[in-house]
Amino acid sequence: MFETFSSGYYLGRLFVEPHEGDHAVMSQEDHERVNQALYATGEGVERLDWPLVMKIEQQHFSVHGDERVPDRTLAVPDSLLENTRIENPPELKEVLLAKADRAEQLMGFQRDRPEFGTGGAV
Repeated sequence: MFETFSSGYYLGRLFVEPHEGDHAVMSQEDHERVNQALYATGEGVERLDWPLVMKIEQQHFSVHGDERVPDRTLAVPDSLLENTRIENPPELKEVLLAKADRAEQLMGFQRDRPEFGTGGAV
């Protein structure tokens, strides 16, 4: 689903569609599979429900799992979708997924600066 793109990101293609929730979601199964494959260290019991950090165009945002979302689909809040060039969703779109160390850095930035990423973004 995702392949190495750069030192900080993986690249994937997902169908992006609008979502009325507060944060972006993808299928629970896809979310756990990506967490296992790309974020897990392989040491001991690990949680597979950590939010993923993705980027569409210039926006970073956290992504959670949701059983109601179809496979290979990313459902994003309207407030995030409005700031993209997606005009006729659902649209197949290139999505960047932050690697574990980059995701941790972005989440730390969010904790240190609460005003960063309002509207569901990281």
